[in-house]
Amino acid sequence: MEYRKRIADELLELQLEAAGIVLIEGPKWCGKTTTALQQAKSVIFMDNPERKTDYLQLAETDIYKLLDGTTPRLVDEWQKALSIWDACRFVVDRRGEDGQFILTGSAQPIDQSLLGHTGTGRVAWVRMRPMSLYESGDSNGALSLRQIFNHEFKAEESKSLSLSDLCYLICRGGWPKCIGKSPRAALQQAYNYVDAVATREITEVDFIDRSETNTRKLLRSYARHQATQATNGTIAADLNANEDKPLSDKTILSYLNALRKIFVIEDMEAWNPNLRSKAAIRTTNTRYFVDPSIATASLGLGPNDLMKDLNTLGLFFETMAVRDLRVYADALDGTIYHYRDNNGLECDSVLHLRNGHYGLIEIKLGGETLIEEGAKNLTLLAKKIDTNKMYAPSFLMVLTGVGQYAYQRKEDGVYVVPISCLKP
Repeated sequence: MEYRKRIADELLELQLEAAGIVLIEGPKWCGKTTTALQQAKSVIFMDNPERKTDYLQLAETDIYKLLDGTTPRLVDEWQKALSIWDACRFVVDRRGEDGQFILTGSAQPIDQSLLGHTGTGRVAWVRMRPMSLYESGDSNGALSLRQIFNHEFKAEESKSLSLSDLCYLICRGGWPKCIGKSPRAALQQAYNYVDAVATREITEVDFIDRSETNTRKLLRSYARHQATQATNGTIAADLNANEDKPLSDKTILSYLNALRKIFVIEDMEAWNPNLRSKAAIRTTNTRYFVDPSIATASLGLGPNDLMKDLNTLGLFFETMAVRDLRVYADALDGTIYHYRDNNGLECDSVLHLRNGHYGLIEIKLGGETLIEEGAKNLTLLAKKIDTNKMYAPSFLMVLTGVGQYAYQRKEDGVYVVPISCLKP
């Protein structure tokens, strides 16, 4: 199968030039190994069933033999032998050269204290997620966020997506294996992923025996709370409703931490700007899966189900939009946050760059009423920001699910941008 270029390709190339070791992290099946192989000159697969036992023994007796190969050398699923971390760092120090090793991992180490060195000065990180619509070919990329930050916006036509198309893309997700398959086979990938998480991955991450039934219940609860600031207590109440043997808060927290370690959930932190008013900013994280298809598969929903429930569709579209914005933000040296204050004023996404510039983004399915609502929220928030203490917003944008054109509103300068024309 032909390799589809990823936004992470350029990030990996840059980091190989900047650091001795590049660690690519992200959920299983998102394409980490395939992307790493495009630039690696030699490779060792730590989870190769035929060699796994030998590799683990070699890691204890002669670990540098594992690292011997043309550079950059890829060590896939490096966390299977944590001693690889310090060994790579030691080799990099002795060679005094960058671009020596690529490490890929679909789970964070159980105990960070087992790593003798933090990696500071030697290790760079690249986060990968399932494909954005631009990477999967479902956005034409006619308009870039970089252009918008540089005030080079111009109206563009988007790739035509109907509401039905949008429902399909949400349920299909951005798993590389989906691309090019029949709709039925593509939709099955998300169900297979959820099955793997519930039956194996959530236990293998730290070798704690966790219930498949409870994992599926938690995934369903998380799906119902997508794009909300639901507290752990709210999720616990949802999980334990009508249960004879409720799960303890400690147990639920253990499950959530395991899901974070295998990159299934990726919550969004709150943005804390300087305001002219004294509004109290809510700091609770917004709940998101790393891909919207995990939510739909956890609830057993398909595209036709979403078409019948536009409120649920809106929340899951937000999860997809946040996935794409995070992928694009990485390419711009940016981070995605959310904003909410005690007066109820919200902003779905704030794209904040390392240089201090930022854009405010509301995420809406589309339609005149929702676009108007989003634009009103954006202008209200922009007026609250104390521009004597921080930059004014570089742009205000309503990111829509459907729409034929990206354009700028005359009355308030807000950009209206369909997700199917966006790229970094």
